[in-house]
Amino acid sequence: MPPSHHLVALHPAPLERLVIPPALDGRTGTNRATAGHAQIAATNDLEAIRAWLARFADKRTTFDSYRKEAERLLLWSLVELGKPLSSLTHEDCLHYQRFLADPQPATTWVANAGAGGGRKHARGDARWRPFHGPLSPASVRQAMVILNVLFSWLVQAGYLTGNPLALSRQRTPKAAPRITRYLEPGLWQEVKDFIASMPQQTARDRAHYHRVRWLFTLLYLGGLRIAEVGGNAMGQFFVRRDADGTMRWWLTVHGKGDRERLVPATRELMTELSRYRQHLGMTALPSPNETTPLVLPIGSTAGSTAELGRTKTEGPSQRPLTRAALHTIVKDVFAGAADRLRERGEAFAARADLLGQASAHWLRHSAGSHMADNQVDLRLVRDNLGHASLTTTSLYLHVDDDRRHHETDEKHRINW
Repeated sequence: MPPSHHLVALHPAPLERLVIPPALDGRTGTNRATAGHAQIAATNDLEAIRAWLARFADKRTTFDSYRKEAERLLLWSLVELGKPLSSLTHEDCLHYQRFLADPQPATTWVANAGAGGGRKHARGDARWRPFHGPLSPASVRQAMVILNVLFSWLVQAGYLTGNPLALSRQRTPKAAPRITRYLEPGLWQEVKDFIASMPQQTARDRAHYHRVRWLFTLLYLGGLRIAEVGGNAMGQFFVRRDADGTMRWWLTVHGKGDRERLVPATRELMTELSRYRQHLGMTALPSPNETTPLVLPIGSTAGSTAELGRTKTEGPSQRPLTRAALHTIVKDVFAGAADRLRERGEAFAARADLLGQASAHWLRHSAGSHMADNQVDLRLVRDNLGHASLTTTSLYLHVDDDRRHHETDEKHRINW
């Protein structure tokens, strides 16, 4: 069947705006289950995908990630193959896997393809596209894992006869884990030096500087994921007395998989929090249950944020920055630091290129690597970052929270 480019022309649409002709909606897909009783009420592919996504409606990060992958595959199947998702074969899935590494034609699939790509647009924007550029090998693997979950569930629900990705699920020898996406101390210092050099002439410049400094402090000292920065509030900082009578601050983080963990709020972290809040005209320390986002949009005036520091009043300035906005701030800093390195000459080009590839998650990896380099017990690193690693030995190990706080405070520093 030839590609049905008339479906969405050169502008693939988000799921919520997608209208699929009956001939391609999957009602008669070649992989549709016809025998037995389906466990979902979906009569077409779009309804089936929505039924699958509904399971994650209360987990925003998971929902967004799963919707993105299902949406991309559905649009590719319709636009490039001219067939419904429920007719995809194993060979089609292999073809799609190669497509993810280089979505072509870029003008159809990649946002701002003519301007270098990379910029994200709102889902209601006519410039929206499913991709922001080619996917890395790791991202391609993650996409196929998610799609395997989708197909397996649709089979279990009685909507599909079989999983076209099941044939690809072959175990491969696991390589020794190795974190490569992190900043070695010298490169991390370049980033901090760039932040310290940011302009502060105007009120907006100063607001941006203070926000960047606080954001990088949270990502590095707290080891937070970018979604955790946007999804938690200042009122989750709390103080408690340890066994020796010392008052220590902690941050309760609601993170990946709805898991909750306690992050040691070191003296440096609390100093930077106070600096950021006082710049905004707020009290130095947050109130219990305060709903102020961990990072605020620029434009939150001293008056409005002072009110936020005392009450639980909801208002426009209460809205946290989106993950996309936080990512953009971090990427812009890395790009600026990389440009400063390149200005020193060709000898710094390779380090500048590495810095240009960095993202917010690199700071989390850097935090873990630097803690390990400074002899912080790996069990403490696991608990600080909320990892599920060391699972076997952790059944027999218990690290005292007070010791974890003390070692993190003493050995994991940002040294602005």
